[in-house]
Amino acid sequence: MAKKVSKLVAQNIYCKARLEAAEGNSKFSSRETASEELGISKDSLTQYELDLCRVVPVDKVVIMSDAYNSPELLNNYCCNECPIGKRNIQPIDVENIENMYRFAVLTNNDLANSTEIQKMLLKIVEDGVIDEQEKPELDKIIEFFTRLEKRSTELRILAEKHVK
Repeated sequence: MAKKVSKLVAQNIYCKARLEAAEGNSKFSSRETASEELGISKDSLTQYELDLCRVVPVDKVVIMSDAYNSPELLNNYCCNECPIGKRNIQPIDVENIENMYRFAVLTNNDLANSTEIQKMLLKIVEDGVIDEQEKPELDKIIEFFTRLEKRSTELRILAEKHVK
């Protein structure tokens, strides 16, 4: 049985992933046994889970992600730690991964708007020039594809997590 942890520690993504993994593998129920299983020192794992480490080394994130079966750790790292990822990667909504119905509804809502988006895009590219009047429509198109990208990332992570 997993030990009780403070609310602050339990909000840490690495700690949450380890405790979730402990439900299926008791070796992850304590930092000590988890650190042995991961090949990471107990002190380092403690620093990661208590937010005492400014940036968790990427190789350690990969190890934890694989061992805990938590691909969302990779997305979190790319969105919050990696300087390139911060600019280019969409953060996922973990609620969507945990609640398939919510994910399906949001995705369906996004796709329902796709016909309107297609028409706007065709209108814009028709003459090969984006004028000032078309910029608000282009912003809507980019927003649509950004949401779609986020949904596809959530689906990929969902598949990685549940279809091993």
